[in-house]
Amino acid sequence: MTFRERSILPGFRLTFAWTVIYLSVIVLIPLGGMFAKSFSLGWGEFVEHAFAHRTLVSLRLSFTTALIAALINLFAGFVIAWVLTRYDFFGKRLLDTLVDLPFALPTAVAGIALCTVYAENGSLGAPLLKAGIKAAYNPVGITIALIFIGLPFVVRSVQPVLEDFEREIEEAAGSLGATRLQTIRLVILPSLIPALLSGTIMAFSRALGEYGSVIFIAGNIPFKSEIAPLIIVTKLEQHNVQGATAVAAIMLMISFALLVALNFLQIRQKRKAR
Repeated sequence: MTFRERSILPGFRLTFAWTVIYLSVIVLIPLGGMFAKSFSLGWGEFVEHAFAHRTLVSLRLSFTTALIAALINLFAGFVIAWVLTRYDFFGKRLLDTLVDLPFALPTAVAGIALCTVYAENGSLGAPLLKAGIKAAYNPVGITIALIFIGLPFVVRSVQPVLEDFEREIEEAAGSLGATRLQTIRLVILPSLIPALLSGTIMAFSRALGEYGSVIFIAGNIPFKSEIAPLIIVTKLEQHNVQGATAVAAIMLMISFALLVALNFLQIRQKRKAR
């Protein structure tokens, strides 16, 4: 809609101006200030902070664990959303409420809880250790924490689509001889792909910058279980604001590029579905 076109809903110019101003103050100006602060170092010092070996290792760990956690949540979130929308059972509302618990729970509390359970002497950590799996103070613990905080994004993205999906389409597929698995794979999943991608993207983005729920279970061992946000916090504690913004700028550029690519795939999928 152009500015010259008349809309049924009044107030476009006012609300559009408010939207631009609000997003600028909350998002664009702070990010621009961060980039300006980081580039004030000069190219040599910027490269020294942003591409140091320790920083690159922590960035690789953050992106790898965030991606693994998002992919696990892609599958687990679909299954949980399917159960919540397609079946009626005792405790369904309680289970539905528990899905949102990572949203409401302070991240530090989540980190302490996960560390207590998955530590070597924890109720889940001890049996896993006997099986040869150390679930805390390593990348495995980081991935567990990121799965915890990212799961609701996938469930809440897929659940409304499943609730609005017309059962008549499934019945028609069944009447034409399709098995239940074929109905899910060929009829239901194609319509869910945009929601699944959207939830996975949000889970990945949330996991990438997570700090509070990770530091307790990560162990924070340099070159092994040290995440990129911890590098930033460490530099800030050392009053190295420019170095911290340099690492943050690299992290932001990489994550933004990945988000653009994933959103492009999502748009293409929506166009194919039409």
